[in-house]
Amino acid sequence: MAARRSSGSAASSGPGLWIWLGLALVVILLDQFSKTLILGDFNYGESRVVTSFFNVVRVHNTGAAFNFLADSSGWQRWLFVGLGIVASAVIVWMLKKHPLQKLFCFAIAMILGGALGNVIDRLMHGYVVDFIQLHYAGRAFPSFNLADSAITLGAICLVLDELLRVRRS
Repeated sequence: MAARRSSGSAASSGPGLWIWLGLALVVILLDQFSKTLILGDFNYGESRVVTSFFNVVRVHNTGAAFNFLADSSGWQRWLFVGLGIVASAVIVWMLKKHPLQKLFCFAIAMILGGALGNVIDRLMHGYVVDFIQLHYAGRAFPSFNLADSAITLGAICLVLDELLRVRRS
């Protein structure tokens, strides 16, 4: 990604940072609330059909996206917690540095909230609670959660932000 232009003085960056951190906190709270509902209302592996392409299911992911490293012996939990914490620190630094770049900050705030939502799961349970299952013609996409959705939305917005930035220059 190309270098970003400065967003102004430190005085102008204060309130913007807190807005983005607040957005990340909303993502964390919604993610954890939804997972608490799933843990309370569903047994492991239980699934309920919602539509012809969408189920709510309780699954546990000890790995990363698409169950990457899920079959490892447990060390991956701490690797993913560590990566999530380091990524979060970098994101907070980026938010502080560029608080007025709205699309960019929205994107990384969504990623921050999603990453920390999943880190909380790993610390509390040893796995991430997934519950959204999309399927079509007998094939199911790997289950995911609101944190994963926020990370995906953030990644899409990062690509869009970069495309718009390149187009402007």
